[in-house]
Amino acid sequence: MGFSDEERKRLLKEAIRQLHAGAPPSEVKERFKLALEGVGPLDIARIEQELIGEGISREEIQRLCDVHLEIFKEQLEGKAEAAPGSPVGILREEHEALRRISERLSELVGDIQRAEDLGSAKDAIEHLRGVAADLSDAEKHYLREENVLFPILERHGITEPPAIMWMEHNQLRERKKQLKGLVENPGGMGFAEFKERLGELAASLRDLLSSHIFKEDNILFPAALRVVTDREWMDARREFDEIGYCCFTPGHLIKGAAEAAEKPRAEERPMVEGVLEFETGSLSKEEVEAILNTLPVDITFVDKDDSVKYFNKAEGRVFVRTKAVIGRKVQLCHPQKSIHVVNKILDAFKRGERDVAEFWIQKEGRLIHIRYFAVRDGGGKYLGTMEVTQDITDLKKIENEKRLLDWEG
Repeated sequence: MGFSDEERKRLLKEAIRQLHAGAPPSEVKERFKLALEGVGPLDIARIEQELIGEGISREEIQRLCDVHLEIFKEQLEGKAEAAPGSPVGILREEHEALRRISERLSELVGDIQRAEDLGSAKDAIEHLRGVAADLSDAEKHYLREENVLFPILERHGITEPPAIMWMEHNQLRERKKQLKGLVENPGGMGFAEFKERLGELAASLRDLLSSHIFKEDNILFPAALRVVTDREWMDARREFDEIGYCCFTPGHLIKGAAEAAEKPRAEERPMVEGVLEFETGSLSKEEVEAILNTLPVDITFVDKDDSVKYFNKAEGRVFVRTKAVIGRKVQLCHPQKSIHVVNKILDAFKRGERDVAEFWIQKEGRLIHIRYFAVRDGGGKYLGTMEVTQDITDLKKIENEKRLLDWEG
């Protein structure tokens, strides 16, 4: 029998609810086998998303994702094609490399489990440190997904599946951090305890990585290939290049620049009065001014002819600035004894010899950090100099970490 889209969706949601209630996957699969026919990755992604909207927690969906896959697995066989060098092509090739690294992890852990003491496991542990380093180097793989692919999917209304994958990224990060710490100090405990902890951690990491890769390769990526436009993929490839790649990313996929495509130019976008278009977004004049005035630093910009052109009005400025300074030569804004230093900085910036100069001074018992930056266009042409001043007295007191919000009330 045929089902309407809404009826099929209702049945599939009910199937997942029964799984969450503890029904055996084999029974659920048999009970809903007609509704499962023809279900694709995009359908699964959207169904899980709607279930979260209806009250099932994201953590619960993530916890039982593997159970869901047991009833959907046949529908997910056969990957959607992705061109080599495309964002999805690169991510999938990196997944293959991660699988090989995971297999090597299992081999080395097996060698260590068979060893009788720390001395006889020395070589395997040394190789294991290299594996842990390779796994840690997967960070750019995650960053490209989180900062490029996931935002694109969200623009197409696919929000919860990326959020669940991000949760798993963080779980993988924590396990890899634990693995690295463990293999760096194997002598910090008895050898039997080391082997036990290593075995448990490696198994947990391997299982999570395998499950995560399967879900991305067979649900997330095929869904992306259905909804993301060619223009978005070209932009994504450029942003992949900006973030960079892993030590195990196949070199032939990333050699040279991304596939040729002009960057979107401001004149190609709809012009909106009062809005400034930038390469990385757009802002109104009011927003730009408010942002600059909210920065916790004093900014002054001197143009290529050494004239003061702009300063922000940050709260509690370190040095007084008034509008009367606009258009004034920067040399006239400093005492005679320091003009030679000002000119030395500006001349070095203009010649392209330096890009930064910095100083720090004591002022009324506070430590003030003053930096000068050469401002250049995309071609390296000198446009002027920006002075950034910041009171860093309290910043120097910061220690350890602060991860929780401690507002009162």
